[in-house]
Amino acid sequence: MRRLRKFARTGAAEELDMPDTIRSTARNAGLLDLKMVPERHNAVKVLLFFDVGGSMDPHVRTCEQLFSAARGEFKHMEYFYFHNFIYDAVWRNNVRRHSEKMATIDILHKYPHDYKVIFVGDASMSPYEILQPGGSVEYWNEESGEVWIRRLCETYSKIVWLNPIPEEHWDFTQSIDIARRLLEDRMFPMTIKGLEDAMAYLSR
Repeated sequence: MRRLRKFARTGAAEELDMPDTIRSTARNAGLLDLKMVPERHNAVKVLLFFDVGGSMDPHVRTCEQLFSAARGEFKHMEYFYFHNFIYDAVWRNNVRRHSEKMATIDILHKYPHDYKVIFVGDASMSPYEILQPGGSVEYWNEESGEVWIRRLCETYSKIVWLNPIPEEHWDFTQSIDIARRLLEDRMFPMTIKGLEDAMAYLSR
């Protein structure tokens, strides 16, 4: 995650600027003249979408570790949950997933195009769940997942998908192949090398 960094100083001046303090003190005949600057932080903005439930249950621990690392690295990070594929709604609280949904279209309008988007999921499902209206196994979705992923790709130029399934098994699952094509092959395995490659792509 640290490969995806772009530092900036914003906010209140709370951190000692040692070089400027030394220069200012020297100019001030040796009288201490403290100079402060805003804290330096990672200015990269991230939207993180996690697939939850079903076939993702065995990967919960890995996803928790990824979330913890991302939360510690990115000051500007928003996270959401979905099941199997992205449709017209996502949620922030998995316990209240049916009562507190957020419209995906609102996310596209609320968060500017300079956000980096990271999907985390095994992309393992029936192909119709991606390609057909009503494909969601939880409710009737008026538009297909394909339509929604294309909208996200049109809004955000930097999108990757992290897949916990070993890469050598991807060719055996049709839905993984479909998702890879929709994302123009920006799917990466959730390994150290895969994460490095994904962060390198997002940082370009």
